[in-house]
Parts: sequence; C-alpha cells; structure tokens
Amino acid sequence: MDFELKSLLPAEAAALPCDALLVLVPEALAPELAPGSLHELLAAVMRDGDLEPGVGKTLACYRVAGIQASRVLLVRAGDATPAAVRKAVAAGVAQLKQPGVKKIALLLSLIDADGAAVRAAMQACAEASYSYTHTKPSAKARAVQQVLLGVADAARVQADFAFGKALVTGVELAKEWANRPANHATPSALAQVAIQCGRKAGFKTDVLGLKEVTALGMGALLAVAQGSAQPLRFIVMRYQGAARSSAPVVLVGKGITFDTGGISLKPAAEMDEMKFDMAGAASVLGVFAALAEWRPALNVVGLIPSCENMPDAQAIKPGDVVTSMSGQTIEILNTDAEGRLILCDALSYAARFKPRSLIDVATLTGACVVALGAVRSGLFSAHEELAQALQQAGETALDPCWRLPLDDEYAEALKSNFADLGNVGGRPAGAITAAKFLQKFTADLPWAHLDIAGCAWKSGASKGATGRPVPLLLHYLRDEAARAAAATEPPPAAAGRKRAAKTP
Repeated sequence: MDFELKSLLPAEAAALPCDALLVLVPEALAPELAPGSLHELLAAVMRDGDLEPGVGKTLACYRVAGIQASRVLLVRAGDATPAAVRKAVAAGVAQLKQPGVKKIALLLSLIDADGAAVRAAMQACAEASYSYTHTKPSAKARAVQQVLLGVADAARVQADFAFGKALVTGVELAKEWANRPANHATPSALAQVAIQCGRKAGFKTDVLGLKEVTALGMGALLAVAQGSAQPLRFIVMRYQGAARSSAPVVLVGKGITFDTGGISLKPAAEMDEMKFDMAGAASVLGVFAALAEWRPALNVVGLIPSCENMPDAQAIKPGDVVTSMSGQTIEILNTDAEGRLILCDALSYAARFKPRSLIDVATLTGACVVALGAVRSGLFSAHEELAQALQQAGETALDPCWRLPLDDEYAEALKSNFADLGNVGGRPAGAITAAKFLQKFTADLPWAHLDIAGCAWKSGASKGATGRPVPLLLHYLRDEAARAAAATEPPPAAAGRKRAAKTP
C-alpha cells in the first residue's frame, strides 16, 4: 500500500481527484466552519443530526456538489485519541472496500491529528484493506492501493509518518507469512525471507543448518527437529544502525512452522491453526522488514530457531532426556511443549552478543490464552526497567501486554528426578512455569518473554494472523534508539564549554 502525506485543509480536500474522500469528524466540531463545499456538507449533516454519535459511525454521500471525489464518507472519530482514530478509520476503509476505490484521501485535519493518530490511521488503513491471496487465487486482491493522508501540518508529523510506513510494512510481512500454510512456509522458506532482508545495506544474515547447529551443541533444538522430514534452520539476522561497539537489542522468535504436538499429539480439532505457531518468527521477520525502511540508529539482532514438530519414528518421546546448548539437561515430559525447547538454545546463543536487552516472542502456551484472552500479550521479566519499557511501548502502539509474575517458587514445578529440569510444570500457572523454564537459560541478561499465543491470530470467520506484536516491538526499538542517542549526547554544559573554547 502506497501512503502519501500532505498538509490539507478541508477546502483543498474537496478539490482532490480521488475515488473516495474519507473525513474523520471529531466529537466536538467547531460551530463556525470556513466557507466551502465540504464545510457546507458537514454543517448540514450536523444540523440535521444525520451522522449518528459514536466512534466509527458513518454517513455515506454520493456526488456531492463542489466535491471532486464521487464518494464522500463521514466517520465519527470521537475524542480523536489514537485508539478512536484507529477504530474510525478501520470502519471507514472497510465500507470503502469496493472494486472502484483504489485511491482514498483521508482527511485528518478536522481532528488536528498528532503523530500517534497518524500512525494509528495508517495501521487501520492497512489492516482494513488487507487481503490474503497467496494460496487463494479466487480471493479479491486488495483494491485500495493509495492513501493520501491530509493533515493540518505535514512537517509536524513527518517523522511519525515515515515510522508508520515502516510499521505497516513489518506488520503486513508478519501477517503474510503467518497466514501461509505450513507447506508454503517451511523453515527453509523463512530463511529465504531473512536472506532477502539481508540483501539490504547494513544487514547481514546467516542461515545455520543441521551441521552448524550440531556443532554448537543445540541439543534441545535438534531434539524437536529430528521428527520432521523438513530440515531445521537457525536464522541469525543483524541490522547495524549504530557503531559496532554499541550493544544490540536481540529479538528471538519461535519458528515452529507446524506443531502437531509430536508424540503427545494434539486433538484434530483446530490443529490447522498450528501453522500460526511460527508467529513469533514472523514478527521478528516483520521487524527486520520495517528496519530496512526505517533505518534507526540502533543495532538489532534477530534469532529464529525454526523446525516442525512431528510424530515421526525419529521423534523425541516423553521421558527422553536431552542436553541443551547451555549444558543443562532437560527431561521431555510433554513433546507438545516444544517451543521452549527450541527457544532455550536460541537464548543461550544470544548471550554471545552481550545484548542491551533480550526479548523472546512466542506463541508459547494455551495457559496464557486462558489468562489474558486475545486482548493482551503476556509479559514476563525480572528486569523492571525493561518490563516498564515494553509495557509503555505496547500502550503507545495500541498493541498492549500485561506483566505476569516470575516468583522463584514457580520454578519448583520444573524439578525432575532424571534431569536438571523438566520441560513442563503441570497445568497450574502454565504460562508462568513456561517463562520460568526460559529464564533458566538467560543467566543475568536483561531478558523479557512475550507470550503471544492469544493475540497472534484470530479464529472463526475472521481466521488469520494479526501481525502482533510487531507494533509493540517497533515502538520499543524506537524508544531504545532515542535512549541510546540521548546517552551519547554530551551534557549541555559540556557542549557549551566546547563551543566557547572554539570561539576566537
């Protein structure tokens, strides 16, 4: 989708040649409007009460005198918070999904949209118009190709607009690959996506196979992969936007491209949705696709351990004991708790980068779905500053998470008579014991775990990937880039002394 940003007053919007003009109307519209066809339309509509109150309520008008666009859609935006703007734009674009509507002008100047509202509007445009066609040729491709965002002052929101474009790119890539069926999104296919990102300047991508993973001693990843005919891949992506000496943020994405449960076979009902079990990997790929456009002054490493979990004759069995890269032994009590096994080796590998922060993203537990539903991702971290930064990023991104506890007592459930720890701790507090398992492989690193099992995809009639938590991760990286820049700037007083010293 092609976005354009422009300073645009209502009178100018009325003269725009486009297929549809989408106008966000605030809850409290100025009683005195400047002359012009659009203002006359708004005045009449508000006077007669034709536009029902409530965010997302719409009124469609056709062939309005003095307005170039044949279709005009007025949409209530309430108090014009980013959340309200997102809801309003989504409702409007959904109503404009027609074959003849390819270019939309979205007027935001009546609500005086700030940067956050602009980003929210862009996300909503992309989400409402998205169409999956890769394995469904009969599906209607996305009709809307261009969106012109009209704001009161384009210069004021230019940086947010650029960030928003990158964010949409990242979310759409994550959705696309999570939506693809497992025979079209194998570990090797994910590696190819990463390699394509790696062709950009400032990127480096390495793809490790069976030989390299064996040499590294990643026994937990190898154990899960051994039951599948699809070869495993361990993907290492590096984006360098800062000095080599600057510690990177490391993102780890669970890449189980299909999860049968292994020998601990899942029920047949809804097992097709286990193609989404690589949504964590897809989100990391999405972040790197966004980095290629956005180019922040920050170093980022992406790690994706990827394989299938299948019940082959070579598959691991309940009771087997494997040795992880860290040297800790693990008793496999349930082969359907495989995500934590491939992640634990990736977390051990991450230590070599000496990260400023380490975040793993995984559709890890059904227990997190029970706890938080589809609204918030589960957040686990013993590092207060990192946890707060991720929570704030999620709120800003409208991609929220919720912090759950990590008390040491929860780790008691992971004790094993035959290994250093078991891979499950029973049904009680299942999301927490899974996080405690991962924590044992992070040493003293500033680590956080995002369990996205509830929000990575939707079921039912609207079945499909959501692209979460790409927005959360990108907003966190944006904040980290700002923090890193602030840390390298000299204090004002010192800068002043330096300038004074240069004065003749």
